[in-house]
Amino acid sequence: MRSKKHWVAEQQPFNFDGPGLIAGVDEAGRGPLAGPVVAAAVVLDDQRPIAGLNDSKKLSARKREQLFDEIRAKALCFCIAEASVQEIDTLNILQATLLAMQRAVQGLRLKPTKVLVDGNRLPVLDVRAEAIVQGDAKVPAISAASILAKVHRDRLCEAWHESYPDYGFDQHKGYGTAVHLQALQRLGPTPWHRMTFAPVRNSLMSHTQAHD
Repeated sequence: MRSKKHWVAEQQPFNFDGPGLIAGVDEAGRGPLAGPVVAAAVVLDDQRPIAGLNDSKKLSARKREQLFDEIRAKALCFCIAEASVQEIDTLNILQATLLAMQRAVQGLRLKPTKVLVDGNRLPVLDVRAEAIVQGDAKVPAISAASILAKVHRDRLCEAWHESYPDYGFDQHKGYGTAVHLQALQRLGPTPWHRMTFAPVRNSLMSHTQAHD
């Protein structure tokens, strides 16, 4: 018969804050009218600290670009994943965001023992996870994930600008600015637009009626 002491020792590896790899997860692109939602998962290397990590929205574009390269070079592992415009329109933006987060974690080369996610909702994962409101400003690994997701998505927007220069994607990055809304009304939606978002849906309806 096992002693109580021996049983307790066996349970120690399951301690909630036991040692192991911690991944930070964040997304970019929930609010825009166009493009995929992008999520990133990052496991930082404690032996290779990165100075200046913060919520990507609080950093200049130039600083984000610099940190993007440094994170990719120094992190133990990272993964950037997307949920497409079609998935956003089929599932809704919240579920598509959680799907992108799930894909990012599943794509990590090393499996974390715990995942810290920015916000108040968690994707379905096979590891322990915790949601942290404003985590992108509090947890370095989440800050790193927010930077990877933001820079990746901004680069996508700059590529769309080459194909659709009249929409201003390089400036507004898909968000519903006055310039973007005017372009939608004038030109109608592109294949990159989220058809279930009201301004895009209204634009499509008005353009369809105009050509009937």
